[in-house]
Amino acid sequence: MAEFLLELFSEEIPARFQKQAADDLLKLFSDKLTAQGLTFTSAKAHVTPRRLALVVDGLPTEQPARTEEKKGPKTDAPQAAIDGFLKGAGLTSLDQCEQRDTPKGKVWFYVEKVPGKATAQVLAELIETVLRELPWKKSMNWSETQFRWVRPLRSILALLDGKKLDGKFELGGQAEALVYTDETEGHRFLSKGKIKVSNFADYVAKLRAGFVILDREERKQITKTEAEKALAAKGVTLKQDDALLEEVCGLVEWPVPLVGQIDAQFMDIPPEVLVTTMRNNQKYFASLDKNGKMSPYFVITANITSSDGGAAIIEGNQRVLRARFADAKFFWDVDRAMTLESRVPALESVTFHAKLGNLREKVGRMEKLAVALSIPGAKADEVAIAAKLAKADLTTGMVGEFPELQGIMGGYYATHDKHSAAVAAAVNEHYSPLGPTDKCPSNPVSIAVALADKLDTLVGFFGIDEKPTGSKDPYALRRAALGVLRLIIENNLRLSLSEVITLAASGYNGQLTVDKLSLTSELSSFFADRLKVMLKDKGYRHDIVSAVFNTDNMNDIVGQLGKLDALQKALGSEDGKALIGLYRRAGNILKIEEKKDGKPYTAPANDNELTEPQEKSLSAALKTVGPVVVTALKSENHAEAMQQLITLRAPLDAFFDKVTVNAEKPELRTNRLRLLAQVRDTLNQVADLSQIEGE
Repeated sequence: MAEFLLELFSEEIPARFQKQAADDLLKLFSDKLTAQGLTFTSAKAHVTPRRLALVVDGLPTEQPARTEEKKGPKTDAPQAAIDGFLKGAGLTSLDQCEQRDTPKGKVWFYVEKVPGKATAQVLAELIETVLRELPWKKSMNWSETQFRWVRPLRSILALLDGKKLDGKFELGGQAEALVYTDETEGHRFLSKGKIKVSNFADYVAKLRAGFVILDREERKQITKTEAEKALAAKGVTLKQDDALLEEVCGLVEWPVPLVGQIDAQFMDIPPEVLVTTMRNNQKYFASLDKNGKMSPYFVITANITSSDGGAAIIEGNQRVLRARFADAKFFWDVDRAMTLESRVPALESVTFHAKLGNLREKVGRMEKLAVALSIPGAKADEVAIAAKLAKADLTTGMVGEFPELQGIMGGYYATHDKHSAAVAAAVNEHYSPLGPTDKCPSNPVSIAVALADKLDTLVGFFGIDEKPTGSKDPYALRRAALGVLRLIIENNLRLSLSEVITLAASGYNGQLTVDKLSLTSELSSFFADRLKVMLKDKGYRHDIVSAVFNTDNMNDIVGQLGKLDALQKALGSEDGKALIGLYRRAGNILKIEEKKDGKPYTAPANDNELTEPQEKSLSAALKTVGPVVVTALKSENHAEAMQQLITLRAPLDAFFDKVTVNAEKPELRTNRLRLLAQVRDTLNQVADLSQIEGE
């Protein structure tokens, strides 16, 4: 068995493309090896800023022989068709073929035995195929080449069992082909000359000696560990940022974390501004003091070691950061010279949507809707002013420079303008929650404004028939709907969705083209679909969720969640599973007989026509259980309701065991069908149990 090593050495690959490229290389090569009949024991891809590498272990040295079939014409086909088949297959006579019976009659087949190639030859051919198929979000030509790749490709290392593969890759145009080699290069600045390697272990070791850490996860760990160690010496801790860590490990081959310091004059700028400036523009890590607040220290991840311990690198980066923070401080100081309220009129020049008006009109609708929602604990005057000011920071210099800080800066400016803490928090949080892991507002004023913002957006776009389609959701309406659901559920709000949709629609003053009934129905269905996805992700069975939630019962989501928990727990028990089976049996009988008779059996069963002990027992149980279930559901004691329903298992089981539903006497048959209808209706009080799937 042999080891195959491939390295595609290039100019710096953008960090955001690297991990996907490694995954694509691994999949492409693995799939093509399998298609060629070449098995292997393991395969792994690696990536650094200047190289994509692949190691495949356990390959055979030769491709196994295989057979290829060519189907020809029917045996009684015209001679011209047979001659054409022979010529196309490179044959001289039908003696080289065989006849087979097929559904269409006897057909000629040619079976060719294809000997396997040397694995080295197959690999040399696959390298070119994979290189041309490797997908990049963006690619380029360079020099006089015709080949497109993410960045200029400089060399291709290709070894099988320690031996260099014969072959080359044509770049096209006037460019010289890249001949497969057994050499690579180390770090751009810290390593000199070519590095000759014999296998993967040798490759990894010599790259490390040449100041290149091949393993991406190792580079991440070094960056994090060394940054934490350096900051600990300053008495502070690293602010965790996994996304930035992922990006930084794609910028360096030899990570060297260094600690810089922010000038004291900039520390009164909001920490979100400092972090955003450092993170987005410079790829620096922030740090926190012992109280969890922003500290003046930050981490630079250098790509080299230096004789001065990094002093010059630190000074240069501090100088660049000083200039960026000076700009941020300018925006911070200038923005505070105007109140948020004085900025509201400027929202008239900011379009919300061509068919839905401008942002000043939107905040006007938000103000009315947020107050009308009457969120418990929210003061109407604070709700009104918070909604009015929510979008005002979009006209500030700081948000113009850092759009991701919208809302956050508004909260700071509201505090500066002496608004209450509740108002400032609501302005800050009104975009939240932005995703499943984003913190959900719990302050009553924040809840009201956040709900109003999202509901206004949803109603507006659905009202002009701009709904998400397939994977396309340009206005992030799915995210807005999930935000509404989280605000309702996590804050235990007893809101009627149909009512708040109607309230939101009333603020548009005839701008909506979809009629209100359709709008309410479509949005309720949209919310129901999003809720099902959310609950499924939390571990609820999809069929149980469908049984409890549908378009018509989205008006008390919190209340229905208690029912969902009780139903899922009950159906996890043996009694619950058995009861569903009996319910399904009753439903199937009713469905068949009601269709046959052309009428539903809605009237209650007649006690005087109950002849068998088992049907009398079932009727008595229904009369006992039914009222208790109704009372339990009204008091939201869903667990008690389910326990009561489960007691119907025994009498229903006995009924099916001993009683013939389709009795010869019509009156007995009718009465028993009515009894089964009572069973169905009693069980359906808790949910639409017809949605529950069988096991």
